[in-house]
Amino acid sequence: MSKTKEQVRYNMQQVKCKDSEIELLLRKALWQKGLHYRKNVKSVFGHPDIAFIGKKVAVFCDSEFWHGYDWERRKEDFKVRQDFWIPKIERNIQRDKEVTEKLETDGWIVLRFWGKEIKTDAAGCADKIEKAVKQRC
Repeated sequence: MSKTKEQVRYNMQQVKCKDSEIELLLRKALWQKGLHYRKNVKSVFGHPDIAFIGKKVAVFCDSEFWHGYDWERRKEDFKVRQDFWIPKIERNIQRDKEVTEKLETDGWIVLRFWGKEIKTDAAGCADKIEKAVKQRC
């Protein structure tokens, strides 16, 4: 049974751009380590989810759906509106690459974590971030 336009609209409105579950999990793990960061930084190219501005470390929490996890296999899962969804997700993947390249060119360390990685091992992700931040001391 397909969903009505109203149901689809409601579901899409529930998708968070910031303060998502994975962001909150990772930020909590960072806070427990005593690391202080800025969140959703608009002044940094690509608007990282978490940033250590003085250290030039940018962290992105990428959800599997919107950022194309295992894309070559997953794009076959789209049965409805392929002409919309496939180019949209592929553009997101391309934008992620462009953001990473630009930040790295500007001297930033860029860390990207998949949502499932954060959910299963937020402390491990926080360890990687802590290592990158300390590398800049």
